[in-house]
Amino acid sequence: MDMKALFTLSYGIYVVTSRREDRINGQIANTVFQITSDPPKLAVSINKTELTHEYIAASRICAVNVLSEDAEMKFIGNFGFRSGREFDKFANLEYSLADSGCPIPDDNVLASIDLKITDSIDMGTHTLFVGEVTDCRVTGTGTPMTYAYYSEVLRGKVPPTAPHAQLSTENVKTETKYRKEETVMKNYVCNICGYVYEPVAGDPDDGIEAGTAFEDLPDDWVCPVCGVGKDQFSEE
Repeated sequence: MDMKALFTLSYGIYVVTSRREDRINGQIANTVFQITSDPPKLAVSINKTELTHEYIAASRICAVNVLSEDAEMKFIGNFGFRSGREFDKFANLEYSLADSGCPIPDDNVLASIDLKITDSIDMGTHTLFVGEVTDCRVTGTGTPMTYAYYSEVLRGKVPPTAPHAQLSTENVKTETKYRKEETVMKNYVCNICGYVYEPVAGDPDDGIEAGTAFEDLPDDWVCPVCGVGKDQFSEE
């Protein structure tokens, strides 16, 4: 079988949020789709190891927040590569609460859809939650982010708990090999999110000029995607 055929399927990029009593959390998800129109229902696939899965399973509510193409990688990394068990993902973000109590980020989101979970299907590593739409709102203007845009334009990585994470291994290896051939200075990979620091490009958004070797980065420099320190990087 040519598993690359699965990469032709279309995906979006979403922040799925939920709450459990007074605690809130959210994560990146790419498997969200509408399954009925009357009443309107959506299906959301969430890995069983995720904290958001625990919250949805317990509270039976969640909100699907549609990301804009303009969303920064730091925002995506905040929800995509570190667990809510380790830190509060909303601590440094402005957000509002839907009627359900699920958080809605104020920025980078084009629309938000509240769901009341009516069914759940065990899919092995994931649970497919089916929810009826209880409220929905347009919160911004722009183009919704697709997985293709995230991967090809933003060069984003696939979180290890994503439904198609294992399918991406070959692509990542090929891309890594290509980048090794085009630079002399060594690239370093974030062990948490897979971000690759390339000396030839630097990190201009954080004031790191092109041509700066990893060893010369300031001690307080952090991964621009998930925010971990230099000690969480390994030579590519």
